[in-house]
Amino acid sequence: QVHNVESGGGLVQPGGSLRLSCAVAGVTSYYYAIGWFRQAPGKEREAVSCISSSDGYTVYADAVKGRFTTSRDNAGNTVYLQMNRLKFEDPAVYYCATDIGDCGRPQTEYRHWGQGTQVTVSS
Repeated sequence: QVHNVESGGGLVQPGGSLRLSCAVAGVTSYYYAIGWFRQAPGKEREAVSCISSSDGYTVYADAVKGRFTTSRDNAGNTVYLQMNRLKFEDPAVYYCATDIGDCGRPQTEYRHWGQGTQVTVSS
């Protein structure tokens, strides 16, 4: 059974950095996508980034391009979201999700979700 666990959230000042981690277990396919999503209070959940397990291909939402970077460890068991130059519009619960296939899928097609980790930006 696939199991994702996010960690690394916290409180940071505007302009600061955080690194989120997503520990992935139970995936038996070589070809799967790991997406990062976020949901702020009163807003719909939105896509942040995605990385492909097979070739490391990455894609980012326009709102985070140039500030956030997603990567994976060599074993492919942990995926990271490095968040730099955090802004007041970035606070949310951040989730990682996995499923077989590529990063072109909509979020509704991800079957395996973590519990989320809270990111707060405050001065």
